[in-house]
This record gives sequence, C-alpha cells and structure tokens, in this order.
Amino acid sequence: MKADPDDIPEPDRVPGAPHPRHTPRVIGQDHAIAEFVQAAHSDRLHHAWLLTGPRGVGKATMAWAIARWLLSGAESPDMRVDPDTPEARRISALSEPRLQLIRRPWDDKTGRLRAEITVDEIRKLLSFYHFSSAEGGRRIAIIDAADDMNIPAANALLKVLEEPPKDALILLIAHQPARLLPTIRSRCRTLRLMPMKPAQMGGILADQGIDEDAQALAALSDGSVGEALRLAGQGGLDRYQQLVDLFATLPRMDRLAAAKFADGAAGRAGTEGDPFDLTITLLDRFLVRLARAGLMGAPLPQAAKGEGALMARLSPDDLAARIWAEAQARLSARARTGRAVNLDPAALVMDMVLELAQLPPAQSAPTAKG
Repeated sequence: MKADPDDIPEPDRVPGAPHPRHTPRVIGQDHAIAEFVQAAHSDRLHHAWLLTGPRGVGKATMAWAIARWLLSGAESPDMRVDPDTPEARRISALSEPRLQLIRRPWDDKTGRLRAEITVDEIRKLLSFYHFSSAEGGRRIAIIDAADDMNIPAANALLKVLEEPPKDALILLIAHQPARLLPTIRSRCRTLRLMPMKPAQMGGILADQGIDEDAQALAALSDGSVGEALRLAGQGGLDRYQQLVDLFATLPRMDRLAAAKFADGAAGRAGTEGDPFDLTITLLDRFLVRLARAGLMGAPLPQAAKGEGALMARLSPDDLAARIWAEAQARLSARARTGRAVNLDPAALVMDMVLELAQLPPAQSAPTAKG
C-alpha cells in the first residue's frame, strides 16, 4: 500500500524547521554568496559545484537560493529573489520544470525512507536532462545529500559529470565530502560554507522561537543552525544529558541506564525526526567532544550538566583522545552500515555503548566523586 505523500518525511528537511526551498535568504555565508556570484558573472560557470561544510550550516539553503537566483534571472548581489515571482513560486512547490531534486526515496515495501540514494534516482536525473533539453536555457539539479549515494548511483553520476549536458548545473550537497568518489570531487568546484558564530546563532534561534539553552545548543551543534533546530525539535538536549549521565557511571556502566538510552533509538522515523539518527548523531558528537577534550581540555561552553568534569575524567591526555577519535570513526561507519541493512536500532546502539564502556580510557578513569 502506497503512503500518502503528505505523510512521507522529506529526508532533506530538518525536523522543526522549514524545508530549505522555503527559506527566503542565506544567513551568515556572505563569502560563499560572493564567490558564487562572481563565478556566475564570469564567461563560463562551472557545471558542477560541491557545497561543503558541517551539517546544518546552510548548504541546502544556499543550493536553493542559487537555483532561484539563476532561474529567475535576478541580478541581486546577495541572491535575494522576490518570492512572488513565477519561478520562485514554482520552485517552492517543486513544480519548476528546469529544476530536478535528487534525494533519498521512500520505500513503500518497508514504509521507510531508503538509507541511500539509489541508481534509479540518478537515472531520473539523466531523463530530466534529456527531456528538458528542448526547453532550452539553464537546467539545474540539486543532490541532497551527495554522500548518501551508493556506489552504483555514484558511478552513474560520474558519467554525467564527465560529459555534462549543455547548460546543465549540478549542485551537490555534501556533509562528508571524503565519502564521495575522488573522481566526483575532482570534477566539481568546491563552495565551502562555514559554521555560524555564537552571536549569529543566538539571534537566529531567537527568531525561530527557540527558548532552550542557546549556549548548550550552539555548543552541541558546532555552529550549525540546522542542527541546533533539529536538536531543539527532537529533545536533543535532554537526550544528550541522558548520554552524559550514562557515561558518568563508568568505569562500571549502569546496564539498566544503558538499555533505557538504547531503547530511545527505536521508533519509526516521521516528519518530526528519526530517533535512531538523533541518537547516532549525539553519540558521534559526544565522542568528538571527548577526543577534543584530551587535546584541548574540557569543552566550553558545556552542552550538558557535568559534561566538562566527565570529559576531563575520561579523556585526560592525547592518548585517550586518539582512542576516542578512532572509536568515533569506527562506530560511525558501523551505524551507517546498520541503517543501510535495517538492523534493530536499540540493539545496535546498546552494542556500541557497551563497546565504548570497555575501551581503556573508560576502564582506567577514576570513579566519579559523589
């Protein structure tokens, strides 16, 4: 049975925030805007751009702003476009014939979004360029996110990049560009977006009506507005506090608390977010902050009560930092594989937490003072 289109979550939308195509302007990325505008005013605009930077800093918002700006023929140096233009309205409604969006598709058999962008989605891109050629003029594709492509999809895209259609522009959004084929990266021009400064972050969160701890959200999101909105919308700060409290029980981890944390990763993904993805994100962020603590000291500001003292205890030196960093890379890869093959989320998270509890820094850490 096919799902109602209104009930299908958009994989490229942050829960609790509007889709990037509905965001009227790009904030805090003036350098990236200026770089693209200058390139667009040159004799020949490169056919493929790789938009990089941490998740949630505005890469997708930038891609949609580029599409509106180019397809509407606007001349504004800040890429602002009147939202009432026919092109802007069609883009907002996903009905612009000169624009193709490629993202993770919905699987009616499993009732879930697929874990990867498949080759069938890239074939839609090929058809788009073939059938839209009669329209003439520029045609734009947005791939969000390019690092979600599986190998067959990446190879199919590579063929398009090697022999780009006339007037084609491909905007690839990549949170982890190192996961892309080197041959894909080499055929793209990179446009890097930077994390927000704390003052910018606080103002944007206030504008969105977020009344949670702005400092903690800014710390945990690493300067990513999109990530901060997602964390706020899914109770991320409470979930991270639960994680910090769990690791505070080391060196003898509380198994019941671990099971409760792991169970929080279960549940079906919906329009309000994916519990498993949130849990993996928080685990990943926790390990990154642990590794940094061993090199640079406990993080400030703290993202949870007691986080600083815990990280000073678990990651006191560069040796511990290296162990936590290696664990982060290893478990991040395992989580991606587990999601792709639909492993039980709670069981996978429980295994990961218990593995972390057995690492040398966790077992050698002094017992927390009561």
